[in-house]
Amino acid sequence: MDPTCTDVDRLMNRYYLPVTYSIIFIVGLLGNLTSISIYVTKLRPWKSSTILMVNLALADLLYVLSLPFLVYYYTNEESWLLGDFLCRFVRAGFHFNLYGSILFLTCLAVFRYVVVMKPLRAAQVQQKFWGVAACSAVWIVAAVEVTPMLTMISLEVRDNKTSCSDFASTISDDGMQWYGWLLTALGFLLPLVVVFMCCVGIVRQLGKGPNISSPSRMRARRVTVLILVVFVLCFLPYHILRALRVEIRGTATCTVERTVHAAYIVSRPLAGLNTFFNLALYTFSGDKFRRAFLSAFHWEHWLQKAKSVLQVSVISKAADDVPAA
Repeated sequence: MDPTCTDVDRLMNRYYLPVTYSIIFIVGLLGNLTSISIYVTKLRPWKSSTILMVNLALADLLYVLSLPFLVYYYTNEESWLLGDFLCRFVRAGFHFNLYGSILFLTCLAVFRYVVVMKPLRAAQVQQKFWGVAACSAVWIVAAVEVTPMLTMISLEVRDNKTSCSDFASTISDDGMQWYGWLLTALGFLLPLVVVFMCCVGIVRQLGKGPNISSPSRMRARRVTVLILVVFVLCFLPYHILRALRVEIRGTATCTVERTVHAAYIVSRPLAGLNTFFNLALYTFSGDKFRRAFLSAFHWEHWLQKAKSVLQVSVISKAADDVPAA
């Protein structure tokens, strides 16, 4: 036994994952339910981008609803008492949301690229048909990508406890490793290249001509850059560390393996944090959503009142500062 080898990964499973998953669950549940209700009740008629946003929120909602099971599992010292089906469903559900979100964000980037680069086609791209077609394709592709995982994840009995291991901790043979690499290449790297190219093209195009600082152009830049940020901050670390975890598992020293596993554990909730960025994406995507959100909670009235009070105080202060004649 290596005396320098610690149980840091087990400690993180016990304390770090339940806390982070609980935070993501609370914020994600409230945020996505609110977003979906606003889209459904206040933002009609829908465009293709709206349909993509609603489906993205649905994917995030399905993900956060699985988190209480994982919180219970890790607080219960990684003892799974909920059966084989729920184990497979929860573990595969994380990846279904992950790759569904990646594809939805990629579609949003492509749609915005077409609107910016081909303005004459903007009206056609914004038709409902393209939104429905894109979302149908995303759900089907995500299901195809994740379905093989259902046969790889299963319950394991270790130390007199029934464990429900994550995908990277389940991979053991070359066939599974090839599936992991294929999933990374087609499910993440290819969409990352597409999003990066769209981002570069949109930023360059919006930097040309007059009115480069107009609100609509600034909003388009923010949305595009935010999508790329989600890929780099949330999805990239997870895929790098998952690949590293799979490759060194059972071959590296205890210290290296535990360290890499701990880093991989950190990246898992980080990938789930895309739900937070997606909530910001709904707000940045257009003024209609912001106005609908403020009106839903009656904040617009109080904001207007606060602005009026502030303006009155500024005018009064300016008048007091005028010297007497």
